[in-house]
Amino acid sequence: MASPNVKMINDADFKSQVLESDIPVLLDFTAVWCGPCKAIAPLLDDLADSNLGKIRVVKMDIDQNGQTPMQFGVQSIPTLLLFKAGKVVDKRVGSLQKAALATFVASVL
Repeated sequence: MASPNVKMINDADFKSQVLESDIPVLLDFTAVWCGPCKAIAPLLDDLADSNLGKIRVVKMDIDQNGQTPMQFGVQSIPTLLLFKAGKVVDKRVGSLQKAALATFVASVL
Protein backbone atom coordinates (compact mmCIF):
# COMPACT_ATOMS: atom_id res chain seq x y z
CA MET A 1 0.00 0.00 0.00
CA ALA A 2 1.36 3.39 -0.97
CA SER A 3 2.28 5.83 1.76
CA PRO A 4 0.04 8.87 2.23
CA ASN A 5 3.31 10.76 2.78
CA VAL A 6 4.33 10.38 -0.89
CA LYS A 7 2.41 12.82 -3.07
CA MET A 8 1.84 12.75 -6.83
CA ILE A 9 2.58 16.17 -8.30
CA ASN A 10 2.28 17.65 -11.79
CA ASP A 11 3.82 20.39 -13.91
CA ALA A 12 1.36 22.95 -12.51
CA ASP A 13 2.28 22.42 -8.85
CA PHE A 14 5.97 21.58 -9.30
CA LYS A 15 7.11 25.07 -8.28
CA SER A 16 5.06 25.19 -5.07
CA GLN A 17 5.69 21.56 -4.07
CA VAL A 18 9.40 21.37 -4.92
CA LEU A 19 11.12 24.67 -5.61
CA GLU A 20 9.37 26.59 -2.83
CA SER A 21 9.52 23.79 -0.24
CA ASP A 22 10.93 24.74 3.16
CA ILE A 23 12.42 21.23 3.53
CA PRO A 24 14.47 19.14 1.08
CA VAL A 25 12.52 17.30 -1.63
CA LEU A 26 13.14 13.97 -3.33
CA LEU A 27 11.41 13.95 -6.73
CA ASP A 28 10.85 10.61 -8.43
CA PHE A 29 10.09 10.77 -12.16
CA THR A 30 8.03 7.66 -12.83
CA ALA A 31 5.40 6.00 -15.06
CA VAL A 32 2.75 3.38 -14.37
CA TRP A 33 4.32 0.95 -16.87
CA CYS A 34 7.85 1.19 -15.39
CA GLY A 35 8.97 -1.98 -13.58
CA PRO A 36 12.01 -0.46 -11.81
CA CYS A 37 9.77 2.43 -10.69
CA LYS A 38 7.40 -0.05 -9.07
CA ALA A 39 10.35 -1.81 -7.42
CA ILE A 40 11.66 1.37 -5.80
CA ALA A 41 8.21 2.62 -4.70
CA PRO A 42 8.14 0.77 -1.33
CA LEU A 43 11.59 2.17 -0.49
CA LEU A 44 10.40 5.69 -1.23
CA ASP A 45 7.32 5.08 0.93
CA ASP A 46 9.54 3.93 3.83
CA LEU A 47 11.84 6.92 3.37
CA ALA A 48 8.91 9.35 3.42
CA ASP A 49 7.37 7.71 6.49
CA SER A 50 10.57 7.49 8.50
CA ASN A 51 11.71 11.05 7.68
CA LEU A 52 8.40 12.87 7.93
CA GLY A 53 9.03 16.58 8.38
CA LYS A 54 12.68 16.28 7.32
CA ILE A 55 12.22 15.52 3.61
CA ARG A 56 9.27 15.62 1.22
CA VAL A 57 8.98 12.72 -1.23
CA VAL A 58 7.01 13.41 -4.40
CA LYS A 59 6.43 11.57 -7.67
CA MET A 60 5.70 12.86 -11.16
CA ASP A 61 4.30 10.72 -13.98
CA ILE A 62 6.32 11.52 -17.10
CA ASP A 63 3.50 10.43 -19.41
CA GLN A 64 1.11 13.00 -17.95
CA ASN A 65 3.65 15.81 -17.46
CA GLY A 66 6.06 16.79 -20.19
CA GLN A 67 7.38 20.17 -19.12
CA THR A 68 9.22 19.33 -15.89
CA PRO A 69 10.90 16.10 -17.10
CA MET A 70 12.10 17.96 -20.20
CA GLN A 71 13.36 20.87 -18.07
CA PHE A 72 15.59 18.47 -16.11
CA GLY A 73 16.65 16.34 -19.07
CA VAL A 74 14.96 13.14 -17.91
CA GLN A 75 15.72 10.44 -20.48
CA SER A 76 15.30 7.30 -18.39
CA ILE A 77 13.16 6.36 -15.41
CA PRO A 78 13.19 6.14 -12.54
CA THR A 79 15.14 9.37 -12.25
CA LEU A 80 15.49 10.74 -8.73
CA LEU A 81 16.30 14.41 -8.17
CA LEU A 82 17.21 15.71 -4.74
CA PHE A 83 16.35 19.37 -4.14
CA LYS A 84 17.44 21.66 -1.33
CA ALA A 85 16.44 25.33 -1.18
CA GLY A 86 14.93 25.04 -4.68
CA LYS A 87 18.12 23.74 -6.33
CA VAL A 88 19.06 20.27 -7.55
CA VAL A 89 21.83 18.99 -5.27
CA ASP A 90 22.04 15.40 -6.52
CA LYS A 91 20.63 13.03 -9.14
CA ARG A 92 20.34 9.27 -9.59
CA VAL A 93 19.03 7.35 -12.58
CA GLY A 94 17.71 3.83 -12.15
CA SER A 95 16.45 1.83 -9.24
CA LEU A 96 18.39 1.99 -5.97
CA GLN A 97 18.71 -0.46 -3.12
CA LYS A 98 17.64 0.69 0.35
CA ALA A 99 21.19 1.45 1.57
CA ALA A 100 22.05 3.39 -1.61
CA LEU A 101 18.84 5.41 -1.30
CA ALA A 102 19.62 6.24 2.33
CA THR A 103 23.13 7.38 1.36
CA PHE A 104 21.71 9.43 -1.53
CA VAL A 105 19.41 11.48 0.74
CA ALA A 106 21.72 11.60 3.78
CA SER A 107 23.39 14.81 2.64
CA VAL A 108 20.17 16.81 3.03
CA LEU A 109 18.80 15.25 6.21
